[in-house]
Amino acid sequence: MKLTEQLSSMLHGVLLITLFACAAFYIGDMGWVKALSLSPMVVGIILGMLYANSLRNNLPETWVPGIAFCGKRVLRFGIILYGFRLTFQDVVAVGFSAIIVDAIIVCGTILLGVLLGKLLKMDRSIALLAACGSGICGAAAVLGVDGAIRPKPYKTAVAVATVVIFGTLSMFLYPVLYRAGVFDLTPDAMGIYTGSTIHEVAHVVGAGNAMGAAVSNSAIIVKMIRVMMLVPVLLVIAFFVAKDVAGRSEEAGGSSKINIPWFAILFLVVIGFNSLNLLPKELVDFINTLDTFLLTMAMSALGAETSIDKFKKAGFKPFLLAAILWCWLIVGGYCLAKYLVPVLGVGC
Repeated sequence: MKLTEQLSSMLHGVLLITLFACAAFYIGDMGWVKALSLSPMVVGIILGMLYANSLRNNLPETWVPGIAFCGKRVLRFGIILYGFRLTFQDVVAVGFSAIIVDAIIVCGTILLGVLLGKLLKMDRSIALLAACGSGICGAAAVLGVDGAIRPKPYKTAVAVATVVIFGTLSMFLYPVLYRAGVFDLTPDAMGIYTGSTIHEVAHVVGAGNAMGAAVSNSAIIVKMIRVMMLVPVLLVIAFFVAKDVAGRSEEAGGSSKINIPWFAILFLVVIGFNSLNLLPKELVDFINTLDTFLLTMAMSALGAETSIDKFKKAGFKPFLLAAILWCWLIVGGYCLAKYLVPVLGVGC
């Protein structure tokens, strides 16, 4: 009977988050929200945060495990299904130069973020989350790293907020500077620049469409290659985090077991399966829609655990870090697209 009551209480929490996700999908379908290229995931975390700072105290404590379930288990399943958006054929199509630029951007951004986090004396989890979100694929990367290092939910929400803000700024800034001739790049090089430096997939789509099909097509593929790089990044992070945890555990006389982020491995397996084109397009589209809904549930759950007090606790430093990384992406990415891509050869 007690187990039944626990499951019932958890179900209440899950259903609450499901309602938030449904509302996020409805709002995300509105014209003005689409114009801003805000995904349902971003809308979901905003709704969750509004709830956390208004009615959260009236929530029965027995519902909390259901919210935590959405923020952890549902999140990992959503990351696995995210692989249905990608294929290895996309990597071959865009060429070697884009892969090199992506690798430099991802590695450089994460290393710079971790270093700056130490210099700013920031919380290490927030610095790592913000760096990975800026370097790889925005909120989806933050969620992936969340599954590997398991920080407190508010830390993840703070990191998501930083990448959404600066990703949105890039989405509007890039087309303006490109049209004005400030970004003196060919359409292919501009596509590589856009895909390798703008945070969110939705932001890349928005910016690319504003600059024309020639830029948009390569930008989206380059962005998807960045998403694939989430897997090796998660494995490296899991290794170093495990070493750190193991060291503390051994000092305390505990276990030094290393936890492998299996959801990252399964994410790569799903990409491989999707590359075989065994499923009809309609089914893949349905899976991608379901995946977006699951990730929206996870974001809503994270938002529901994030109050203004926790943002105050995190302080101004995460946004300062994200701003510095944003400047690096704009300037460093442009230099790579302008000078390195022609040397490597676009599409080679």
